[in-house]
Amino acid sequence: MDAMKASSHSLLPRTARVLWLLLALVAAGLTTPAQALRIKEVAAVQGVRSNQLTGYGLVVGLDGTGDQTTQMPYTTQAMSNYLQQMGISLPPGTASQLQLKNVAAVIVTAQLPAFAQPGQQIDVNVSSMGNAKSLKGGTLIVTPLRGADGEIYALAQGNMVVGGAGASAGGSKVQINHLSAGRIPLGAQVERAVPTPLNEGDTINLGLNASDFQTARRVAQVINAKLGNGLATALDGRTVQVRAPIDPGARVGFIADLEELPLESSTPSAKVVINARTGSVVLNQSVTLGPCAIAHGNLSITISSTPVVSQPNAFSQGQTVVTQKSDITINQEPGNVIQMPSSPQLADVVKALNTLGATPGDLLAILQAIKAAGALNAELEVI
Repeated sequence: MDAMKASSHSLLPRTARVLWLLLALVAAGLTTPAQALRIKEVAAVQGVRSNQLTGYGLVVGLDGTGDQTTQMPYTTQAMSNYLQQMGISLPPGTASQLQLKNVAAVIVTAQLPAFAQPGQQIDVNVSSMGNAKSLKGGTLIVTPLRGADGEIYALAQGNMVVGGAGASAGGSKVQINHLSAGRIPLGAQVERAVPTPLNEGDTINLGLNASDFQTARRVAQVINAKLGNGLATALDGRTVQVRAPIDPGARVGFIADLEELPLESSTPSAKVVINARTGSVVLNQSVTLGPCAIAHGNLSITISSTPVVSQPNAFSQGQTVVTQKSDITINQEPGNVIQMPSSPQLADVVKALNTLGATPGDLLAILQAIKAAGALNAELEVI
């Protein structure tokens, strides 16, 4: 139990260091002269977006690290189909007997950027979908990449770049990084363009990165003040409609000027972001804390098992039996009630949380309880 207490207390300085480091970063941001944001950093023209592409393909040329075809029949089927397209017909019944240790079935993904035209090249990611040990040194054969509508928009092919290494012998294995996924820089060529409704109509819509009525109003005000009164109208907390020239050349220049307009940053809404998987807690400068009282204690349960041997007497024809004796100990440390005063600044909030002596994992539950009690003046978001 003393070891458990020691390990529990050893976490407290680490928690304090994390919170004070957070405070130092925020304080540094507050002392740095604020720079005005541009409209392009808080909004984007609706309709100007990328599209996701995906495809199924084969990687060849592996050094015996491909799929085990006895367990991955689709690898053999895909290779048989590819050979038939090349004019090679396998005898009936022999396709399932192929031993393709140098071939791996993969999923190929890519991102088709806005305004991409046929002939342009884009990067692709290649990931193993079978039990291949490594894709290092492999070559992706021609793979069509399709969009959400099922149409082919690009063709991928090329030598893979795998950022890892590994070796195994005699039952021992050493591996650095990930060997079942790689990348082909400029490995796909665009075959079809996606139409973009940029030049349709006499207006364009700006979509804000985050829904905020205050930001939408400020964007509309800046556009009207700099480019002409009545051009921009905030439709809701995320969309600003702007009247733009009809001529494509003039419209492009208008959008370029519009995106560079400076926008004074407003005070962000108070928010606490909690990562439940890693225990990270991030607070912005607008977070305040109301007066409240908190009791925090630890409950530890220790279960120890000791083997007990039952030996029969001589000539009793009994058998030796081994049983387990379990001891369960429950220890609940007292939780003192700590009164936390009103904290109007982030520094005061961090100091108040440090007085609790809680680990980052405990802070998740404490902050949620403070929010439920109405003492945390911030939006609580768990990711």
